[in-house]
Amino acid sequence: MSAKHLITKSDYKKFLSEFDTFLFDCDGVLWKGTKLLPNVQQTLNFIRLKGKSIAFVTNNSSNPREEYQKKFMELGLDVKLDEIFNSSYSAALYLKNVVKFPKEKKIYIIGEEGLEKELDRQGIKYIGGTDPSERRDIKTEDFEDLNLDPSVGAVLCGLDLHINYLKYSKALGYLQNENVLFLITNSDSTYPASGGLFPGAGSCSAPLLNASGREAIFLGKPNPEMLQAIESKFKFDKSKTCFIGDRIDTDILFAKNSGIKSCLVLTGISKDVILKNTSNIMPDYYMEMLGNLLNADDI
Repeated sequence: MSAKHLITKSDYKKFLSEFDTFLFDCDGVLWKGTKLLPNVQQTLNFIRLKGKSIAFVTNNSSNPREEYQKKFMELGLDVKLDEIFNSSYSAALYLKNVVKFPKEKKIYIIGEEGLEKELDRQGIKYIGGTDPSERRDIKTEDFEDLNLDPSVGAVLCGLDLHINYLKYSKALGYLQNENVLFLITNSDSTYPASGGLFPGAGSCSAPLLNASGREAIFLGKPNPEMLQAIESKFKFDKSKTCFIGDRIDTDILFAKNSGIKSCLVLTGISKDVILKNTSNIMPDYYMEMLGNLLNADDI
């Protein structure tokens, strides 16, 4: 089935009336780099005035949500911290609310401060992460004894800017116990920065997937577990929820996998895909840019 192109005022009014909750990707939908896209502020205000609930969903796991909130504020967008869901927050929510991670157990982290902060907020104990004692080369004595903590009940891997052989060895040691959960913040192989590409969380986790032979639970888009985590905190009716994103392979697939409707904006990288109909994953709707939703206004 082809995607519905939103063009007329009637199209936009009908689209807006069909949903009570809108979930937004950020980069490519709200902004590009450091520049806010046209009419985004007015559009978000308009959607709120219509009584809709909104939330923002990103795969970023290394930075605390406060950093994302700061970017919103710098761009003139009034967004509450509780409206921002990144993959580190979804991982913490998933552990606490979905799998009911035991309070006496610990998480072994491969990742940065963003993961630690979200686990702290949920009262989940952890080791590893930014611990300076693990930011070193592996030693001969480590091969004799890695000093694994028997209270570890899960390994959580995200983007780690200080990844090393010692961390991989410890994580693999824990994962040899089939009762230890294996979670990964997201499967993004790269992330863009400074006009180029750098290895992402998916690249950090690839050696562990290969070495352990284990299947992992991914907590970022396009995996439905991310929506399960969001639902555990942010209550909404899935039948009246729409995800608005700019990427077919993450945003639209996330909506499809999660059983919600989707709308693609053509301000990101999937513009040619939708216009040339070159993907077997299609959104339910598409429009040129988020700001076009103002066409639903009666003014």
